[in-house]
Amino acid sequence: MTRRPTGTGPLVGAHMSAAGGRVRAVERAVAAGCRALQVFTKNSNQWGGKPVVPTDAAAFREAASAAGLAPLVSHSAYLINLASPDPVVRTRSIDALVDEVERCDAHGIPYLVLHPGSHGGDGEEEGLDRIARGLDEAARLTPSSSTAVLLETAAGQGACLGHDFAHLAAILARAECRPRLALCFDTCHVHAAGYDVVSRDGWRRTLDELDASCGLGLVKVIHANDSKKERGCRVDRHERIGHGAIGSNGFANLMTEPAFEEVPKILETPKDEDGKWDREGLATLRKLARRKAG
Repeated sequence: MTRRPTGTGPLVGAHMSAAGGRVRAVERAVAAGCRALQVFTKNSNQWGGKPVVPTDAAAFREAASAAGLAPLVSHSAYLINLASPDPVVRTRSIDALVDEVERCDAHGIPYLVLHPGSHGGDGEEEGLDRIARGLDEAARLTPSSSTAVLLETAAGQGACLGHDFAHLAAILARAECRPRLALCFDTCHVHAAGYDVVSRDGWRRTLDELDASCGLGLVKVIHANDSKKERGCRVDRHERIGHGAIGSNGFANLMTEPAFEEVPKILETPKDEDGKWDREGLATLRKLARRKAG
């Protein structure tokens, strides 16, 4: 695979399918014009996964390096719920998180995105404590890992935690493994949770609140997703960039934000069969990055 120029243009990328092997995800990312890449390292809807084949992991690392894709990001399986009131689910979630961390280490992926979880009706405080304890247990079981776990902002559906920046701050404050944690900012989720990312003043207020709660420097990955629903809907429904309720103004705020200039913006938007929608979404982000702030 021919090495592409790195360090040119906005740091944008997409989540790519690993069907056919994770090297194919690299090829898809290159075809779409990505500079960064997010993948699953196992089936996203199952607890377990096939054992990592060292030669396959090495091939993925080499292909991503040759393609100039960095940083690499993995999204954890959706079943993981460290906040669960069910002790069996919580134990399985910790074991699954350990497995995800080890898979990231094997594939040379520095960032693992994790949904904080749902307290299942037991209340926010109990849920936040469970998350912090679960993260600490997973960290104790992976003492030599270099993978950072990124708590993702949530949309606020049901009993899910993370839709309030104060939730994320509480987890960070309570976790002993704090140095191994950071954040993933999802534009659709933040919008659905009720924060204004569309107006210029609203964007500034949103970032000021996040900075005061957690610190903007903790945002290591951004999921750049438009929303099918209105602000405050508490519904997680991604839309193509510029085709939803956030629209071009919201993504112009994102792409011209100095604090996020070096943070990868990853598409998790709807796809078509030939990848055209990803190419269009990335092109739109690059175009909006040239728009002057305000």
